[in-house]
Amino acid sequence: MTWTLPEPMLTTTVNSPDLPPGWAAEPKWDGFRASLSVDNGRVVLRSRRGTDMGPAFPEVLAGAGQLREATALDGELVVWEAGRLAFERLQGRLRRRGAGADRLAQEWPAHFVAFDLLRLAGTDTLAWPYRRRRAALEQLFTARRLTAPWALCPSTTDPDTVREWQSWTAVGLEGVVFKRLEDPYRPTMRGWLKYKVRESTEAIVGAVTGSPTAPRCLLLGRYDTEGRLQYTGRTVTLSPTAGGTFTGLLDPAGSEHPWTGWTFSAGWGTNETLNVTLVQPELVVEVHIDVARDSAGRWRHPARLHRARPDVSAGDVAPFGS
Repeated sequence: MTWTLPEPMLTTTVNSPDLPPGWAAEPKWDGFRASLSVDNGRVVLRSRRGTDMGPAFPEVLAGAGQLREATALDGELVVWEAGRLAFERLQGRLRRRGAGADRLAQEWPAHFVAFDLLRLAGTDTLAWPYRRRRAALEQLFTARRLTAPWALCPSTTDPDTVREWQSWTAVGLEGVVFKRLEDPYRPTMRGWLKYKVRESTEAIVGAVTGSPTAPRCLLLGRYDTEGRLQYTGRTVTLSPTAGGTFTGLLDPAGSEHPWTGWTFSAGWGTNETLNVTLVQPELVVEVHIDVARDSAGRWRHPARLHRARPDVSAGDVAPFGS
């Protein structure tokens, strides 16, 4: 009988970067969550939502020949470019098949960063505590001498190492995931904790959804080195209270706004566009952002508004891409 991959175990976001007692930590990768199984000669590579990703990543399917039969892993698909994780290269591979997928496998090869063991040589390991699954996963890598596309996710119980990992944002790591040492693998349950590194920064409001007197979302920009206002990202949807604090701070744009004729996506990876109102690019706001960027330096995830900064001029904001 064919074994079926379980649904993935999930995370809950926490605000504390500290390692709780009795837990281990792993780096949080900027990639695609994926699970893989080898069963009766058949290789399945599945996304968190259950999509078959195998045809898009032929190098991962081919690499499954290094694994033991009747083995399954949980992990993250990543692509590296110039020493950092390149999410946009990974995303660009999803819809490729056949020769196109083969070509991109050579140009932008993916790695499967394994962080959990779901099955080993026909033995279901879900009920094992994390510490036992982790030891078996490490032994699998050692015994099989696994090489690319396989990579073993680091794991630690040392608080100093956890703090060091949180400084690795320059290479695209988003934070850390905490896992209780004695917990089994519980499909669909939010039993792991996720801390995402966030930083405070400033940007210029160039457009809004809703009205300038009570915006629902702020579209933010920064000037590049040639003096052009570039779009860098948007905020999460503002509460009515937060939106109301902008009364009198934003002025409708004139006819020569630098974003005239531009369209703005409603979200990463969607074709839906936002209905925006351009405003004079004068007001600076302070926001909290995570470290995920696209290749141009734009923020991949919405920012959290902290406060308006009418005391700061647009010329004092960091340049686009920084």
